[in-house]
Amino acid sequence: MSTFPILDSEAIANLRALSPDDSDAFLKEILGIYLEDTPARIAELRASRDRSDVVSFMRAAHSVKGSSSNVGAGELRAAAEKLELHAKERGIAGSEALLAEVEAAFVRVEVELRKLIV
Repeated sequence: MSTFPILDSEAIANLRALSPDDSDAFLKEILGIYLEDTPARIAELRASRDRSDVVSFMRAAHSVKGSSSNVGAGELRAAAEKLELHAKERGIAGSEALLAEVEAAFVRVEVELRKLIV
């Protein structure tokens, strides 16, 4: 388990502060986009791994890392960063456990984010 928070409340507060008078409509929109896009990026990680495409794999890991940072998904950001670094330094081989870590972290953050957009 990571020492990073599943969801950073300060990052959520910062997103809310960008549009304080809209009853969380902006926050919900941003989180909705994230929840739609991240599974596609994780699927791209699997697909690029399966076809041994290191560049696409690193790009997808970088995308998950960045978007997770933007919404305060610290644990997932850290897992994606480890995956990206692994690919950069060693290629895709041996990345299965790290990829599984990314997938598990997304499941946890998705539960928390869905609580905010209901």
